[in-house]
Amino acid sequence: MSDSAPLATAEGPDTAPRPAAAEPAAPAWERRFRAPRVSLPDWAEHAPDRSVFLSNASGRYEIYAWDRFTGAQRQVTDRPNGTTTACIDPTGTWIWWFADTDGDEFGVWMRQRFEGGPDEEAAPGLAPAYPVGLTIGADGLAVVGRSTDEDGSTVHVVRPGTDPVTIYRHRESAGVSALSEDDTLLVIEHSEHGDTMHPSLRAVRLDGTLVADLHDGVPGEPPASGLEATGFAPILGDSRVLVRHQRRGRWEPLIWNPLTGEEQDIDLGLPGDVAVDWYPDASAILVEHEHHARSELYRYELATGTLERLETPPGTVLGAGARPDGTVEYLWSSGERPSELRSTGGGTVLVPPGERAPGSVPVEDAWVEGPGGAIHALVSRPVGVGPFPTVFEVHGGPAAHDGDHFAPGVAVWVDHGFAVVRVNYRGSTGYGKAWSDALRQNVGLTELEDIAAVRAWAVESGLADPERLVLSGGSWGGYLTLLGLGVQAGDWALGLAAVPVADYVAAYEDEMEGLKAMDRTLIGGSPDEVPERYAKASPITYVENVGVPVFISAGVNDPRCPIRQIENYVARLAALGVVHEVYRYDAGHGSAVVEERIRQVRKELDFVARHLPRR
Repeated sequence: MSDSAPLATAEGPDTAPRPAAAEPAAPAWERRFRAPRVSLPDWAEHAPDRSVFLSNASGRYEIYAWDRFTGAQRQVTDRPNGTTTACIDPTGTWIWWFADTDGDEFGVWMRQRFEGGPDEEAAPGLAPAYPVGLTIGADGLAVVGRSTDEDGSTVHVVRPGTDPVTIYRHRESAGVSALSEDDTLLVIEHSEHGDTMHPSLRAVRLDGTLVADLHDGVPGEPPASGLEATGFAPILGDSRVLVRHQRRGRWEPLIWNPLTGEEQDIDLGLPGDVAVDWYPDASAILVEHEHHARSELYRYELATGTLERLETPPGTVLGAGARPDGTVEYLWSSGERPSELRSTGGGTVLVPPGERAPGSVPVEDAWVEGPGGAIHALVSRPVGVGPFPTVFEVHGGPAAHDGDHFAPGVAVWVDHGFAVVRVNYRGSTGYGKAWSDALRQNVGLTELEDIAAVRAWAVESGLADPERLVLSGGSWGGYLTLLGLGVQAGDWALGLAAVPVADYVAAYEDEMEGLKAMDRTLIGGSPDEVPERYAKASPITYVENVGVPVFISAGVNDPRCPIRQIENYVARLAALGVVHEVYRYDAGHGSAVVEERIRQVRKELDFVARHLPRR
């Protein structure tokens, strides 16, 4: 616990000593990473003036408490590798935060009083695990989701002064989704059918007794579409659950009452995927509509079926929540402008101290015809006339997508004269169910087909210099980078892979249990069941084709893309005499420490400067 490093400080007389000579200003790209930023606050349902949020103001991402009534803010956590997961209980009494070890994502929940004080274990009796959901009720009640290699997915009811009670257990992926306002009903999101891409829902009582199942398909078989629970209506005695479904080929809302079985389908008539949440009085739904890499907000009135657009600037809404007074707070940014926490009531809500991050260039759209349909790519173009050296920055996930939002990792390349192209390949979210499902059982190669199509467009259009193309990405993007260097040998001048999958079989053996389940879904089984598919999808299969310099960065505590499988790939590069460098750092799947992130980018810039062909 730390009460130091407040996010906002009062101004006073400047008595600091002056240096003899001003130090050179840091380059804009470094200032973007160092600029303080905040997340969307999470406020206590019954004490909405009490909030928690995430910020990098201390130099690493930590949890902060904010009393809106007094304006007081304080830093809650202070750990060497940062803290990134927290929530506040409905009464605003306790802040829960997840304590892992140096980014390994394996640990226990701790809690601290909102006003400050010592940390204590929040769920005594529960051994360390990977977290798969948490919901907190009244009077100290909590429901904790856990995942371990030994037990699979488990759900536990925790009450003060008693031992935790296990109410659910299954080998496949599952997690805690929602708790009713009266603390009597719980919704569990699960993939007992074996398809983690399309989960189902189960409502139970807190003793584990089944209330109802919601499954889009034949019971016991993989579903036709996915279901996700947002939450119960925030009204005492109201058993309605707000749910997202894909029955019409994209994410849309419905309301499910597990006590009666009633379903209320809501057709908003919007072309893209939506995320939804309740307004505090449950009379309306807050809708975040995502379409073609940009988003907007709506209010949907349940009584009248009226859909009202809320005014937001062009760009991307990175999260939103409805306040008790009916206003909506939302985190917003665009390719040009850093993130801002705004309110539909007007103005910004929470402004971090210090220099605002320098802006960047606007995002341009490109639509390229590919083997599976039109591919949407986002282009960030430097000043000047092309063709430019170009970085193809491949997003992770794969259940994610690139959007028109501020990205310091993109802006750094633009600052150095590179164009940056980001491809929302098949497998990306935001373009409908068929698009996101298209990579299954041809994992990696499907995405590379789309990247190749956009590469050809970038060269033919005069944007990209074909001799100076860099393939780059992190996580799944790092995996596609290594795979692309082997499968598309000759197309790329250099590769930058951060926390990648490099040897798929070894990665499966060492990764966290939830990702094993995802791999079985994507590839159609385990390595023992379908070894030929894992070989086809694995970068190490094609490593002998790699003929360009490769830079790899890896977290030694990474549970998602573990270090051993990366070392296997690196050993093969060394044996083949391929020019390569490896940077290992003491964290997990990325770092929450600002200077560590800058160090990694600096190493990538240096590697490219030394190895990319010059004109």
